[in-house]
Amino acid sequence: MARLGTARLPAGLRLYAIGDVHGERAALRDMHARVAADLAARPVADWRILHVGDLIDRGPDSAGVLADLAAADPERVQSVRGNHDAFLLDFLAKPEGRALELWFMNGGEAAVASFGIDPWDALRSGAERGRTRLRDALASAMPVASRAFMEAMPLTLRFGDFLFVHAGIRPGVALEAQDADDLIWIRGAFLEDDTEHPAVIVHGHTPTRFVELRPNRIGIDTGAGKGGPLSAIIIEGSSVALLSKNGPVPLPPPG
Repeated sequence: MARLGTARLPAGLRLYAIGDVHGERAALRDMHARVAADLAARPVADWRILHVGDLIDRGPDSAGVLADLAAADPERVQSVRGNHDAFLLDFLAKPEGRALELWFMNGGEAAVASFGIDPWDALRSGAERGRTRLRDALASAMPVASRAFMEAMPLTLRFGDFLFVHAGIRPGVALEAQDADDLIWIRGAFLEDDTEHPAVIVHGHTPTRFVELRPNRIGIDTGAGKGGPLSAIIIEGSSVALLSKNGPVPLPPPG
């Protein structure tokens, strides 16, 4: 079992983990610039930038966020899938039913608009026909690289004693047996559990005012897209730091 403070990454590896972006392209670019500045000031043999999902919705430029990440080096810049990312993919795959309603109830119209599409125009032609027209318009407007990037996003990424996932895990269930819906949706059963897991879980999904450190997990969603800032942490060895505009700020493990 792993515990924050003793959990470790492989030697020579530094990870930059970024919280839920939610269409805030300017904030994402600023955070990537912070990473570049930190790497210039403190070179390291190997590094990754990891995003914990929910790249889209609510904010003004979901399309730009996806374009930037799709164009990045896939060996260096990676993301796990969040429930908002799944909303878009589910709608493209199956526009009928409640996929669109669920997506738009959670800020999806902002993502659609960012691709230059009026999110309501197609729907005026009637429910089922309108959903299909909107799906077709979105599929046509969305760059191939952006869609391929989204479809390739895994549900989890693991490095050493740290597991990166959007929402969390089901306590007591082996990591390889986790349910996909739990990985992108779980809250209470995971957040309220204080037992140790096979890895320290780094997650987003549930916004908090500040980065949240617990012995068994680190929550890094601080409300981007809802008026909060975009946050990122640096993990190296067994240490965790906040990536501020002035560089790393060490975060002591909880007692």
